[in-house]
Amino acid sequence: MTTASIATTKYRVQLDNGRHLFGADEPVEKGGQDTAPAPDELLEASLASCTAITLRMYADRKQWPMESVDVSVKLERVEGKTIFTRDITLHGNLDAEQKERLLQIAKLCPVSKTLSGSSEINTSISQ
Repeated sequence: MTTASIATTKYRVQLDNGRHLFGADEPVEKGGQDTAPAPDELLEASLASCTAITLRMYADRKQWPMESVDVSVKLERVEGKTIFTRDITLHGNLDAEQKERLLQIAKLCPVSKTLSGSSEINTSISQ
């Protein structure tokens, strides 16, 4: 579980997942201080990092010669729809079949499955 807390500093949020403290903020043009990634950037980072980790794990398990992987993700909202554009650059002596398999595996990372599936958000106010 991650907890977000905000006081009076616009719009700086302290995030705590029980193991790490980190933050979120809005850019200056939106009234924030730009001291940390914006929430949308954290979503992009979640998908990018999950993809990279998943591909690294898979390549390691298969003992494929993947030296490194770079993943960039861009979130856009177009006509009421959220679109994530993910670009993957694989480094290493991988053949076409391995690259194709890694493309399929990228779509199976847990964050990718969460964002592309139907989610339910249950919200309450604690007293």
